[in-house]
Amino acid sequence: MTDERRVTREGIHIDRDVADAVAIEEELDSNIVGPYRFPSPLRRRTPALVYALMAIAVAVFIDPVPAVILVGLALWHAAAAWPLRTNQHQALETAGRAVEFGIGHASAAVTFHGLRARPRWSVILYSSVDPPDRRALVGVDAVSGEVVGDPYVERLA
Repeated sequence: MTDERRVTREGIHIDRDVADAVAIEEELDSNIVGPYRFPSPLRRRTPALVYALMAIAVAVFIDPVPAVILVGLALWHAAAAWPLRTNQHQALETAGRAVEFGIGHASAAVTFHGLRARPRWSVILYSSVDPPDRRALVGVDAVSGEVVGDPYVERLA
């Protein structure tokens, strides 16, 4: 007999009652199915504003010296607030055009590079044959949508 209240996702088993009882966040709940949208790094503007306001308050009411650190943090957060102009699907399409084999399974994850934390999609692609005989790692700039560097391609044994 199967329990219809149990959800299985590739080896992860969480009872629906348990997930509801502990209020698992949506991004951690394996019972949630559907598209996922990566949050925009533009959200970094909020802490930039908070740090700037704190710097003003500290400089006026306490001491201007510690306010310099808060101003630095505000500037870094503002400089790192890149727009995420390329979504996961666009990154997968761009990466697929960068390799010379048919694509089967693929996955993308956002990474951040450099002092200003520029977002970049790291896309792994597997060939469409069964079992896959090649895989590739392609970097796609999440702001411009261009391939970064040369794709790394390897043959699988």
